[in-house]
Amino acid sequence: MVNIRKKVNDIQKILAAKVIGSERVSRFMFVALFSDNHVLIEGVPGLAKTMLAAEFSKLLGVTFKRIQFTPDMLPSDITGSIFFNLETRKMEFRHGPIFTNVLLADELNRTPPKVQSALLEGMEEKQVSAGGTTEKLPTPFFVIATQNPIEQEGTFPLAEALMDRFLFRYFLTYPDREQEIGILRSVDEPSEATADPLGTDNILKIREMVSHVHVTTEIMEYMVGIIRETRENRKIYLGASPRTTAKMLKAAKANALVNGRDYVIPEDVKYITNEMLNHRLIMNSEAIIEAGSQVNKAIEKIIEESVEKVRTPV
Repeated sequence: MVNIRKKVNDIQKILAAKVIGSERVSRFMFVALFSDNHVLIEGVPGLAKTMLAAEFSKLLGVTFKRIQFTPDMLPSDITGSIFFNLETRKMEFRHGPIFTNVLLADELNRTPPKVQSALLEGMEEKQVSAGGTTEKLPTPFFVIATQNPIEQEGTFPLAEALMDRFLFRYFLTYPDREQEIGILRSVDEPSEATADPLGTDNILKIREMVSHVHVTTEIMEYMVGIIRETRENRKIYLGASPRTTAKMLKAAKANALVNGRDYVIPEDVKYITNEMLNHRLIMNSEAIIEAGSQVNKAIEKIIEESVEKVRTPV
């Protein structure tokens, strides 16, 4: 079995040399992958989201496919469809691009809800249904979805049910000056660094190890306290659900394992809280009007306040 912390750090270093500024987002991608969840990356076009997903899957040593979502897509463009094979004279199912280990769902909010729901079944049930047949997806199955900011034209806001299937929503922003200079250097002299792929077998073993990471009662109470604080905030119309609490437990375990520990500490919880809750809290109308165009920052502040109000276990 591989040294998980060392392997993750090695992959992160290689990825950071090819996709400048990817260290933090790649950590969330690992936590989502090891906890059998998915990640949503939000940002404007041109921030190397596609390259990040492709290089990540290459270093994992798993299959990778990309779907560019558009307003005229059909669910069968994702799942596949039934066709008549003239040679065998039988109806057969042709697999769509969702049959892969890592799927980049690019600009997911550019497609209508009917198409989004086709992806939802795969994410939650690890299977697709088409033409009266049900097909299991490969294992592991990990979705990296991207979306443009909602205020851009021609987008369909993701339904709450779909948003909840993503463990994290990560906001990818423009690089700072030094990072942008680093991007030019990486283009001028591309990194040739490689590493032994992690492989599907090791990913599945790590997922099994996550379930054995120890969590004390105090840490569980700490998680529940944070989640319940989000529901009691006067600016929140709908707080995080009990399902979120269960997902937080698994994510904290995965984060502990990535950090080389077989037990969870409060910092594991704090590290993931913002990205885990920023798409699960719905502000009331009065708070939205008050926040104006800064709704995301207002939600981030509410999350920070919720964490501060709960006593940190020692």
